[in-house]
Amino acid sequence: MTEAKRENPPEAKKAGPPKEYYHANRDRIFVRPIQGAYNLTEELKRLRSMPRVRKAKDIKFVDGPQAYSRHYVEPKDGITQTFHLHLEEYGPGGKSQKHGHVNEAAFYILDGIGYEVHDGVRYDWKAGDVAIVHNNCVHQHFNASPDKPARALVIKTKPMFLFMNMLFQKTVEPRQTEPAPGGADFDVREEEADFNHPAEGY
Repeated sequence: MTEAKRENPPEAKKAGPPKEYYHANRDRIFVRPIQGAYNLTEELKRLRSMPRVRKAKDIKFVDGPQAYSRHYVEPKDGITQTFHLHLEEYGPGGKSQKHGHVNEAAFYILDGIGYEVHDGVRYDWKAGDVAIVHNNCVHQHFNASPDKPARALVIKTKPMFLFMNMLFQKTVEPRQTEPAPGGADFDVREEEADFNHPAEGY
């Protein structure tokens, strides 16, 4: 096969999301290396020296303008190896990327109303609900309100699945780079003083 034939077709060269987007990072750390003597004394010492509380004020939201993420814990931080914890905020009318992966995920809905589409099936949610993304599911998250944001705390075991060589992940539709109708003036709630996230009154 010639080099020219191996080249990606023109449609594969379409511009994706800006490079500064977290989800556009092509060099993400999914599982940290663990090195050292067989007793791993130094690694245990390092782990025990890591912070036990991470302050929201020290962690900024990334991505947008429809779906934002605040990544509290992931393997690259050196704190944990087995799970990934992040906060998702969807602007008015916003939606996430459409994607699939082997690992499960739990979305605890902090505020707002919205729905999931899993393998073509819609599941509605509101504040206080838990949305479960099951294994090997192509899915997308939607804010159903045209004028209020929605938030979900996401807990997933992606690092453990990847550690076990279950590597399937695929983006079907990338995150939007333009605000949804009604969300043009929305600013992600980054510097709020009250983190109790009421469902009403924002």
